[in-house]
Amino acid sequence: MKKIDWNRTDLIDETEEVVQHQTKQQKETLERERGIHMEESQQNRVKITKVEVNATGEEKISKKQGTYITLSIPTLTSEDRHGFEQMQESLIHYLHDLHKDIKITEDSKILVIGLGNKTITPDAIGPYTIDAMHKKQSELDSPKFILYAPGVTGQTGFETSDYIHALAESIKPALVIIIDALATSGSARLCRTIQLTDTGIHPGGGVGNHRKEVSKEVLGVPVTAIGVPTVVEAPILIADAIDVAFRSIAAKIQERGKPSGKLSVTSWTPVNEEVDLTTVEPIFGQWATWPTEDRRQLFEEVFSTHPERLMVTPKEVDFWLSQYAFLLGESLFKWLDEKQKAGN
Repeated sequence: MKKIDWNRTDLIDETEEVVQHQTKQQKETLERERGIHMEESQQNRVKITKVEVNATGEEKISKKQGTYITLSIPTLTSEDRHGFEQMQESLIHYLHDLHKDIKITEDSKILVIGLGNKTITPDAIGPYTIDAMHKKQSELDSPKFILYAPGVTGQTGFETSDYIHALAESIKPALVIIIDALATSGSARLCRTIQLTDTGIHPGGGVGNHRKEVSKEVLGVPVTAIGVPTVVEAPILIADAIDVAFRSIAAKIQERGKPSGKLSVTSWTPVNEEVDLTTVEPIFGQWATWPTEDRRQLFEEVFSTHPERLMVTPKEVDFWLSQYAFLLGESLFKWLDEKQKAGN
């Protein structure tokens, strides 16, 4: 099967190079030959992937040189209060980690930019967060951040990067923080992941609408990008749904005749459990036993020239974004307060 370039994702840990190097030996090879150092860890339910890309790595995977940190809770739901609390705790920790070499005093100015189109919900995480932070900041005696949501080029007619550059030249901030919606290549990551990086951002890059970048090289000051994946390609969603169906049917076949199978009163869908997919091969054919990546590639090729290459978002995305707007805003306020009290 010929590999085509479909992988629309903003997440560093979904790039082909990272996905295909998971063992210790593969990670050592990845660092030695491709200039990409990867560390994985876990805090409570939060899975953390930290990726360092050097100049060689930037050339190999077309991701800018710098540090990328992804925080993910695969089992997170939009009403999971404890999960969001754990995500916030990890985010604050890695905000400190990412900015440990940046000196911020009581007099320092921090510019927070919320990218996106507020009238299109999946794209509105940036403006939603700015609104939440405005509300929080109005309760404080002195402003902690300079907050701005510039809209998108389609609304204003001007490049967003130009707006931010003009603001940075006027304000002279110690740090610029960009908040934006991202694209993912895995339906399980939708609204369950946060990525932060010191490389800046290409607005619209994940959905193929590249705009001028917002980065330290452009603005002359450090730029941190924080993003939440809110959309995925429709063919990927179809492939993932079929994978779940195959695994569910295989698991039920394996349970048939066992005492445990007779105890089930509701349908059961395995998530991480090992199942033997050869049991469904007589029903669906050999493709049922293909690796998930190969089935995804099949749908990508089938739909590569389809006129309706759709991006999909969760039906409760508005509630997800309200939760994340609060989480991101609270995290930034707590991080800055802690950093200033600690004297950097």
